[in-house]
Amino acid sequence: MHGDGGGEGGLTGLLSLSSRFWPAVFPQLFNPVLWSKPNMSGSEGIDEGFYSRQLYVLGHEAMHRMGSASVLIAGMKGLGVETAKNVILSGVKSVTVQDQGVATWSDLSSQFFLKESHVGQNRALSSLQQLIALNPHVHVSAHTGPLNKDLILQFEVVVLTDSSLDDQKQFGELCHSHGIKLIIADTKGLCGQLFCDFGEKFEVLDQDGEAPASVMIQHISKDNPGVVICTDDRKHGLTDGAKVVFSEVQGMTELNNLKPVEVKVGGPYFFSICDTSAFSEYERGGVATEVKQPVTLNFKPLHEALNDHELLIWTDFGKISRHQTLHLAFQALHEFVKKEQRLPRSWCQSDADSLLAIVRELNAAAQLEQLDEAAVRNLSCTARGDLAPMNAFIGSVAAQEVIKACSGKFTPLQQWLYFDAFECLPEGKDQQTESKGTRYDGQVAVFGSAFQEKLERQKYFLVGAGAIGCELLKNFALIGLGAGEEGLVTVTDMDFIEKSNLNRQFLFRSQDIKKSKSAVAAKAVQEMNPKMKITAHQNRLDPDSEGVYDYNFFMGLDGVAAALDNVEARVYLDKRCVRHRRPMLEGGTLGSKGHTLAVVPHLTESYGPAKSSAGNDIPLCTLKNFPHRIEHTLQWARDQFEGLFKNAPENVNSYLRDSVFVTRTLEQGDAEALEILGGVWSSLVDVEAGGQRPQSWEDCVSWARCKWETLYNNDIRQLLHCFPPEEVTASGLPFWSGSKRCPHPLTFDPSKTTHMDYVVAAANLYGQIYGIEGTKEHASIRKTLEGVRVPAFTPKSSVKIHVTDQEMEEDKKNDSAQLEELKGKLASSSLRGSAPMFPIDFEKDDDTNFHMDYIVAASNLRAENYDIPAADRHQSKRIAGRIIPAIATTTAAVAGLMCLELYKLVQGHREIRSYRSAYINLAVQYFVMSQPSRPQHFEVSSSSLKPRSFLGQLRLSLQLWRSEHAFFHRYKDPCVPAVVACKLGCVCTYLCHFSRLLKFFSGIITTFIGASAENYTAIPNGLTDRAPDVSPARRCMHGLNLSVGET
Repeated sequence: MHGDGGGEGGLTGLLSLSSRFWPAVFPQLFNPVLWSKPNMSGSEGIDEGFYSRQLYVLGHEAMHRMGSASVLIAGMKGLGVETAKNVILSGVKSVTVQDQGVATWSDLSSQFFLKESHVGQNRALSSLQQLIALNPHVHVSAHTGPLNKDLILQFEVVVLTDSSLDDQKQFGELCHSHGIKLIIADTKGLCGQLFCDFGEKFEVLDQDGEAPASVMIQHISKDNPGVVICTDDRKHGLTDGAKVVFSEVQGMTELNNLKPVEVKVGGPYFFSICDTSAFSEYERGGVATEVKQPVTLNFKPLHEALNDHELLIWTDFGKISRHQTLHLAFQALHEFVKKEQRLPRSWCQSDADSLLAIVRELNAAAQLEQLDEAAVRNLSCTARGDLAPMNAFIGSVAAQEVIKACSGKFTPLQQWLYFDAFECLPEGKDQQTESKGTRYDGQVAVFGSAFQEKLERQKYFLVGAGAIGCELLKNFALIGLGAGEEGLVTVTDMDFIEKSNLNRQFLFRSQDIKKSKSAVAAKAVQEMNPKMKITAHQNRLDPDSEGVYDYNFFMGLDGVAAALDNVEARVYLDKRCVRHRRPMLEGGTLGSKGHTLAVVPHLTESYGPAKSSAGNDIPLCTLKNFPHRIEHTLQWARDQFEGLFKNAPENVNSYLRDSVFVTRTLEQGDAEALEILGGVWSSLVDVEAGGQRPQSWEDCVSWARCKWETLYNNDIRQLLHCFPPEEVTASGLPFWSGSKRCPHPLTFDPSKTTHMDYVVAAANLYGQIYGIEGTKEHASIRKTLEGVRVPAFTPKSSVKIHVTDQEMEEDKKNDSAQLEELKGKLASSSLRGSAPMFPIDFEKDDDTNFHMDYIVAASNLRAENYDIPAADRHQSKRIAGRIIPAIATTTAAVAGLMCLELYKLVQGHREIRSYRSAYINLAVQYFVMSQPSRPQHFEVSSSSLKPRSFLGQLRLSLQLWRSEHAFFHRYKDPCVPAVVACKLGCVCTYLCHFSRLLKFFSGIITTFIGASAENYTAIPNGLTDRAPDVSPARRCMHGLNLSVGET
């Protein structure tokens, strides 16, 4: 035997020794289902560490249902492996991949688990070990035999990829008649197809996956129908036909006992319900909560759905009717292959004519008003292509449909979807597309060899190696971006791999935990494509790293890809790209939702203006005194954590090492200075001296118990003393109404779990910041609590509590006397010699560090104060930890769409209609591809000057012109006004003759960018002769502000 036993003299020769002996000894070798991997979950529970971010998308119930589903995926080319990868990561019970074929060179253009050494070997077996490694909780196996009835009946869900129409019809009928969910996925070059048949009476338990709407009530009318007016802090978010239940309604209590009531929306803040005329008068309070209703859907079998054009979903505003033509074109393509035993040849016009003729024949029955013949020709010319970005998108959507079929979560596709990206094609169609036996043959078949060489020469900068970053790197490796001698991909990410990353950042494995994301990702894609040239950095992209990512670095790039997880970082990177005139690919996800944006200098709007500004900050007075949602109590708990265990110790350490800390703090304002300096003093002074510095573990327990009393009893009693439950406003309305929940104080009870959870977590964290070892033992802590003396408290009438943030700002008093006293105390040399403290950085994913224990207990106790429903640990971690829900399918789909835009950027497309901004929601099959916005225009005019519009991004081309001479030469154009003056701040660097300036300076000056001391300002000349009188000073022009008028 040689090598792995392949070939004539290998395993086949051994098997010929005996037809009975070998099957008895090695039965697995004679079973077409090979090397099945056992389920490693070990229990029925969900590994919340592994599935952390996905659980916030799907929920525990859906995950449990998926855990009992078996899935068959037929076809292990690029599309099949993309689908399998995402399904395995999602956490179904088992996945079997089936393929009888062997790997070819062209497969390597999109099949990321195949290596060059696998050419000639079975695709399913070659991919198996890599698929197994994706998820230790999923049973993965390979089947190398043909598809048949006995095999298919073993599964709940079947996915067919790269299959013939005859097979689709045969197995489609089998699946429909046996209640097996069927998904058909196919890609041909720049076009993709998807079909779903989930049978009759398929129940969708949650159509959109959104949290049920919940609104607080301001008033309910006694009428038919009754009108519910909500508080104005948030829109209700309900739709006509939604059903709600009521709770906490005072006065009209009959509503609290009703079954779900259907609503009719009247506006964003009110809706009508049933007849309330016979109910009691409404007094105050109340919450209306949406109740999700299951929906039953019926699907047509494939043979019926083929002729039903009402089941087609379109995805692109620029191609609203094309999907109907593509529906016929794919059927015609199957007929062409059946007749010719091959796909149409790349860019062969005679084959395109033949395919178009078949489409016309099919249309005789379909009766489409207008065929998109250009689309049919493009499909024919590119059908031999196998493109990684297209497979990434269609495969991800197919995998999401598998998740829906297994879980009943989200709305499935009904029933056809077609997607194309023909706008990626170059303008010239004479490219050389013949196969050369390379890993890029599937891509060359579409774009030609010259384009492939250009891809390999690209220099790209990828910022972020997380979920989207991993998927982008996969695509980069497959398409050969930067894989040539002159090419390079630079990736930077400062983060390290955590367990929660493994579920969607598929380049990482458990053995990579705590390693650098960028370094591990770079190594993984180099294994996918050994010719990939990639450099990994661990730098954060911010002003501090501008010495690394400077002018020369950006000017050496062909483009930038952003795979970032926050708006601030995206805006910063966008500014850098704008400044250096570099195109940027941007994409993001939020659960099942995703978006992409291609920023092309001088052609499309940049990310900064395009981003939406969401002002979701919670008012401070709401957090401090008037919470009414669990989000408020969780944010309050997080603020408590940061203030007690991070900010206070950091301030102490700053005081100990910085002699002018007190002076600098006093400059921040009296209120802030008093809080900071008071905290420093009390943290350094022993309890006996009036401070809070503990000397023992018992002191930490005592501090935690007293803190409990302050937060959940004393502070609430003080609030109710200032605003009693019967308090009314100046207008006579109850003070405690609408969004203000009337609280009640809690009494400490060590037998209650939440009470003890707070004390245990708070005491341990307090001990940690002082270096005192604690314990989790409740029994010993209870014993210590018996000796704790809790100071008595009496509410004070002199205390003022602010109702609004404005009151809080206006009532900041001068506390100079207290500050002077603190200043004197902190001048003590004995305090300066204190031991430093140990600040704690919040870490949500470590369940042993007491961080989430504190947050959950602190939040739920405050929720109990205000009668707000408590949140479990899972929900609390998401909100307090600011976790972004994520799932592998959306991530891969977004990366695929970004790389389709990359094709256009590399080719240098200059028509804005070629580019697409995408907004998708895989939960509800929402796809909107539209032309991106143009840069903002600024119109400049005056009474004597003709109005003229200029691109807002005109400033981009001005920012890096190396000299004023270059600037004047570039804009010496009949449609652009002449420049009569340039200045840098107060320094004039160019000025035309003063008499001309006085004569023609009558225009309204418009400054595009704004006044900055380091920006130039250009003053326009209204003359028709554009030449300046004086040779411009040669100096670098950074951030030129342009003020223009037009003759």
